Amino acid sequence: MEAVIIKKKLFFISIVLFCGIFVAWKINKQDGNMETTISKQVDIEEFIPEGIEPGNFSEYDITLKMDDKGKFQLETNVLIKNLSTDDWNQLIFYFIPNMFAKSVSPDLEHPSTVNFHNISIDGKKVNYTLEKDTLNIMLLEKLKPNRDVKVNFSYELTLPEKGLRFTKSNGNYHLAQFYPMIATYRNHQWNKEAYRYRGETYHTTFSNFKLAYDIPKEYTLVSSFEQEVFPTPNKGLIEIKNVKEIFLAILKDPILVENEEGISIRVFGFEEKKEELYQEILTEATDALNYFEEVMGHYPFNQLDIVLDGLGMEYPGIVTANSIYNSGPSNSSQLKSMVVHEIAHQWFYGMISNDPYNNAWLDEGFAGFATSLFKFSSSKQSETYNSLYRIDPNLELPVNLPLDQYESNIMSSYVYGKSTIMLWELFKDNGEIKEAEEFLKIYYQFYKNKEIDSKEFMRFAKYYFNLKDDSLFEGWLEL
Repeated sequence: MEAVIIKKKLFFISIVLFCGIFVAWKINKQDGNMETTISKQVDIEEFIPEGIEPGNFSEYDITLKMDDKGKFQLETNVLIKNLSTDDWNQLIFYFIPNMFAKSVSPDLEHPSTVNFHNISIDGKKVNYTLEKDTLNIMLLEKLKPNRDVKVNFSYELTLPEKGLRFTKSNGNYHLAQFYPMIATYRNHQWNKEAYRYRGETYHTTFSNFKLAYDIPKEYTLVSSFEQEVFPTPNKGLIEIKNVKEIFLAILKDPILVENEEGISIRVFGFEEKKEELYQEILTEATDALNYFEEVMGHYPFNQLDIVLDGLGMEYPGIVTANSIYNSGPSNSSQLKSMVVHEIAHQWFYGMISNDPYNNAWLDEGFAGFATSLFKFSSSKQSETYNSLYRIDPNLELPVNLPLDQYESNIMSSYVYGKSTIMLWELFKDNGEIKEAEEFLKIYYQFYKNKEIDSKEFMRFAKYYFNLKDDSLFEGWLEL
């Protein structure tokens, strides 16, 4: 089967888009007939942010052992606490590796294999169903509010080739979403949507993780867990707290380029002739991280890893970058832009959470917006861009619809493109770049380690700009 289409938009288009955005508001700014539509409210301290309640709390304790043939034995214990006001009869998990098993993806030449040995709650075996990526466990007795249970999973798996994020790539193993991930609970039900191959269709709360690993000696582990050394010992115990998920890359013979000061930024590549490019990417990543910290706020880890293999994706403390839409390796300019975009996600997704199925624009649009700010702040060419990007008039839908309400071929045009442009519209007559930077700083200060939705964004923006009605959001946000 052809490699599964992923969510990431082609970055050379994004670059043109960002440039076009800049030109667009420069032209608008010079138009003396344009009337200022918003004005900043100074007394911002009175505003009280309202994050989305998580519904549940979870702690993961994972034991992973990999043999020399690429088979993984896993034991995962998950402590789950009911933070809702409802009694629960069941637990709903995402188990995405099953999407690439032969029974679900029969056209994959090298599918994954999944075999559960045991699922139990507090030591007692339970009944469960696994349909596509939905793992449904029936509780032996109701779980009341503020009570918790411990779920044990014992299973083995192999990774597919040409999978989506969870995949074997160029002899390396990308373990994304490799463990049962508890869904969020809200509005008196489990918030679990059907898996889609475009966009991100899983949503989890901030959780704590421990990982004991045992991998063959010829591999090294690069992951969401910080303060790793290179090469890693083949056995270890690592821990991280308050992240939405974890990602593991098990790499064979990578080339490492790293900085010597500040936050440890490590670039892992795999082609000896490209060490100069890897150094350029390290420089770009360092500049971007420093800019985002200055503009928005502190990066929460001591280490940031960049794995130049596989698809452009973001995870807490680590990003991957190399290709888009399985179209082959990106050129150097695209690759640098891709890395910066994924680093921006450390703030928008990693620290300010959102449901990527129902509010994808809140991380993709903001990551694109922050990336364009970095590009404009570091470039002297912004005044000479001679291409103008305008929103396709056929893009009439709001940007904050659930993913299943967009045709798959135009979803990115809304989630990445239109959302970024409309965020720029907030500042075309109001301080331009410096005001946009101040907006992001306050937005981050209010919502770090919280989940936000479109309604809360509008409430914040109305207060920040002292808006009297919702007219500024008409046509691009569903009110």
